[in-house]
Amino acid sequence: MKRGSPPPRPTLTQATRKAGRQLLSVLPILTGVILLVGLLRVAVPASTIKAIFSGAMVRDTVFGSLLGSVLAGNPINSYVIGSQLLEDGVSLYAVGAFVVAWVTVGMVQLPAESIALGRRFALYRNGLAFVISILIALITASVVALLGGTP
Repeated sequence: MKRGSPPPRPTLTQATRKAGRQLLSVLPILTGVILLVGLLRVAVPASTIKAIFSGAMVRDTVFGSLLGSVLAGNPINSYVIGSQLLEDGVSLYAVGAFVVAWVTVGMVQLPAESIALGRRFALYRNGLAFVISILIALITASVVALLGGTP
């Protein structure tokens, strides 16, 4: 390859194989999450979830962010869990906050992040991510409501 020339482009077959391998690597995790959500649905009835998330916009949003902060994980899992919460009647405010906080705030990883990046930075980043998860949820649900959906 000449200096300055672009790298060779992968063929469609190579790209398809790579995407297939990536999908296969994610399937066990996704299957586990679906099974855990199924167990959660049996162990915690929808009425309990509705009692926790009362429908109050600010309370649900903050509680969704708190829950997502503690139960941190990857985006694929949050979409499955968020979908189930919406089916159980939880507001879009709470689910939006949960999904954003799930991915951006990491209370579980805070000790490791503090060691690697410094305690002050880790606390500021997580605090800011928590506040932003609330703002994003409020904006998202408001935009959905403006477009004629149900927040």
